[in-house]
Amino acid sequence: MLAWLDKIPLSLLLAGAILIGGAPFVPEPHLIEKSRMLIEGDLARPIDILDLLLHGAIPILLLLKLFRMWRPGRSG
Repeated sequence: MLAWLDKIPLSLLLAGAILIGGAPFVPEPHLIEKSRMLIEGDLARPIDILDLLLHGAIPILLLLKLFRMWRPGRSG
């Protein structure tokens, strides 16, 4: 099901997670700002929800790939 994720180079996902997940770096990355808003219950505007999804997509893919690589009993 996630075989397409295995084909993406780890270095590409890592670079994307740092660049997209951290953008803009100053004054505060959107991913951190929107996550804080989500925890505080202030994430209500559609643009903020979209921002969280877009900035969080590549870091989530990176975590999924790392989990698939680490998974015990995986052959190959």
